[in-house]
Amino acid sequence: MTDKKSVNPTFAQKVIHYNKTLHLNIPLPDGIRIMNPFRENPDALEVSSAFYKKFYSDNNKRRLIVGINPGRFGAGVTGVPFTDTKRLQEKCGLHIANTTTHEPSSVFVYEVVDAYGGVEKFYADFYINSISPLGFVKLNSNNREVNYNYYDSKELQEAITPFAIQSIRDHISMGCHTDICYCLGTGKNLKFLTKLNDEYEFFQKIIPLEHPRYVMQYKSKLRDEYVRKFVELLSTPFPGS
Repeated sequence: MTDKKSVNPTFAQKVIHYNKTLHLNIPLPDGIRIMNPFRENPDALEVSSAFYKKFYSDNNKRRLIVGINPGRFGAGVTGVPFTDTKRLQEKCGLHIANTTTHEPSSVFVYEVVDAYGGVEKFYADFYINSISPLGFVKLNSNNREVNYNYYDSKELQEAITPFAIQSIRDHISMGCHTDICYCLGTGKNLKFLTKLNDEYEFFQKIIPLEHPRYVMQYKSKLRDEYVRKFVELLSTPFPGS
């Protein structure tokens, strides 16, 4: 008799394979570069694989939370969305050598994770990725690379649209529920995801949540209220519960 466990890849195995093969080849606006941590930094692939093996080594379904695109100090280094090196070590028990990063968005996300019940419970219920799973950077006036969002350029948004559509399909195929998708960002990111969902009917419902960077930058004094709001919305009963 065939062992089903050997036949069906786990959620972790699907994500790791996805990350290993992730690439994007599109024309870019002048001065914009694609950021692919899995190809640029071997440590990112190694530590992110350890993360998914630790929290996703099962065949359980999860709800999808989508951000905009990876940032330079979170997933751009660790390969794990909204997880800087400090949160990776302190909250997830994983270490990435020779690098220390601090991302305000990661601080807020892990406050939500803690309030939800901790990393084991949170990652058993949710999978986080982005509309564009690869990030973008541009050179500023000081010749330093800074984060760039896919929607900062109409040309770039149009160019990544097929990639975004396929990425959402890939996330769902890993084992995500389609009753609800949570969107981080209540402005342009939500507008773009809603447009795609209207056309392709990925999800029955999209629930918008303020982007963690927005909360940290503009609403930091109200962080506790936003944490409570996030936990309340994330606690929507799961299918079959």
